Amino acid sequence: MSSTLPFAPGNYRYIPGVFQYSAGVVADPGYRIERVRFQQPVPLTEGFERIAAILGAVGRPLTSFCACELRSPAPFDEAGFVAFNRVYVGTLEKWGVFDGVTNPVARSNVCPEYNGPKEPSFYAFCYTVPDAAAAPSFVVAGSGEAPEGKGSYADHAIMPGDTSPTGLRAKAHWVIGEMERRMAALGFGWKDCTASQLYTVYDIHPFMAEELVQHGVMAAGLTWHFNRPPIVGLDYEMDCRGVYVEKTAAL
Repeated sequence: MSSTLPFAPGNYRYIPGVFQYSAGVVADPGYRIERVRFQQPVPLTEGFERIAAILGAVGRPLTSFCACELRSPAPFDEAGFVAFNRVYVGTLEKWGVFDGVTNPVARSNVCPEYNGPKEPSFYAFCYTVPDAAAAPSFVVAGSGEAPEGKGSYADHAIMPGDTSPTGLRAKAHWVIGEMERRMAALGFGWKDCTASQLYTVYDIHPFMAEELVQHGVMAAGLTWHFNRPPIVGLDYEMDCRGVYVEKTAAL
């Protein structure tokens, strides 16, 4: 995993990404990743407080926070996305996770088409715990149909504005390839996934068999969220994980 870097305080390695998130994480040997989903999305500030309390209750440091899934009211324009991310990483900096430049935490941030939150909120999060007998566990961050770190998403999106079956298939093909590239960097593939998640409000059925099933994306099933990616102009996003312990936090 030469393309990953260690985050020793969190007991995991990560694929370097952009300032707001990494492209994926894998637990160090002797540790496993656990996932907690909130029964209902929790607003950002309260969510960080609840996460800190949950980590404290299980005896884990704040630096063990390694991945999260967010829900936002509607897609951001690019300036709004940057502004939101500056607020988000502020807490990670206080926690000793973000050093002002490099962020090891993987993330997805999507926007429900219906019944979404009134403000950016936590849907789920992951953290590491000691486990000498743990199977390897990982989380790949969400990606829409544009490469990260190249400036404007709109300038690099795959077939921008084309939501025809042909356009969506091209977007899906690129995103699936990006998931595979990130998993490979962590040392995994689709066969190692315990969950794959898809975020789009458009019809995937015309290309489901060839792009999703035949690629192995649906080996563990597929969770399709009727959500949009977080940036105006993007139409298709995915993330995936191999996590063997998952919990739900009650209201």
